Amino acid sequence: MNLSAITVSFPLDQETYEEVQNLCKTAAVCDGILLNQVMNLTIAKSYETRGFYVLVYDDEKNLLVGAGTAVDLMGLNTYEWSMLVAPMYRQLGIGTAILNVLKEGMAVRKSEGELALVMEGSKYGKEFLEQNGYLYSFSEATLEAHAEVMENKGAVTLRPFMQKDTEALISIFSDAFGDIREESLELIEFNTTTEGLVMWTAEMDGEVVGTVTTRKEGEVQWITAFAVSPKKQRQGVGTQILNFVKDYAIRSGDKTILLDVEIENMGALRVYEKAGFMKSSQLDYYIYIG
Repeated sequence: MNLSAITVSFPLDQETYEEVQNLCKTAAVCDGILLNQVMNLTIAKSYETRGFYVLVYDDEKNLLVGAGTAVDLMGLNTYEWSMLVAPMYRQLGIGTAILNVLKEGMAVRKSEGELALVMEGSKYGKEFLEQNGYLYSFSEATLEAHAEVMENKGAVTLRPFMQKDTEALISIFSDAFGDIREESLELIEFNTTTEGLVMWTAEMDGEVVGTVTTRKEGEVQWITAFAVSPKKQRQGVGTQILNFVKDYAIRSGDKTILLDVEIENMGALRVYEKAGFMKSSQLDYYIYIG
């Protein structure tokens, strides 16, 4: 058996995209887990996202038998990575080889941090990470809701971010996420300068009460950086912001809204569930401890 590996940066060409897609389908039959999301297929053709793939081929069969992917989603030079090896090839050390090349690729890109991802229920992935010095850190659930017209949007209005909102949002991000000023400024810059992202400011009675950022992927609107002022929580502000996104999505021709939330964040989960969001999948995150 002759195996070879190559590294390719985003975006993937159509042929390679289909090869990774077929590898995910093959693994899904064996493992019962859909891996398109964790293998970054939703953004694999993006020119704006910083990321790369490591691809391993069985040259005799001209078949993709393993793949790893790493992506800097937030533009902060911290890479989230995952991998997949075809079930029939999992005893050949391909996973270890992919991991080594992924680490080399992140080092070349001067990564300042890494997180390893596996889908909930992936026994093979969990065991592999633990054997290679990774420790479980936290989990994020992906929640899903349908886009729909919202006739009664409430007292909260949303508009695109303006520079005059900066100080108010820095305060909100500090309260919501514990971010220091520099981190909030980096987040605002990223969300207002990255193509495909729209940062919104929520107002009520002339006061900035929250924010949300939307990202369009196909017929999906992703929600990120969603935060409500502590002074306005438990007053329906968060639900009204989420309803705005539902309305914005359907008027933009989209069908679905997705967002990620840490499963330990019970307060946020209650807000999302009240707005009609339901869990569709879960990612478990691991950190390297050596």
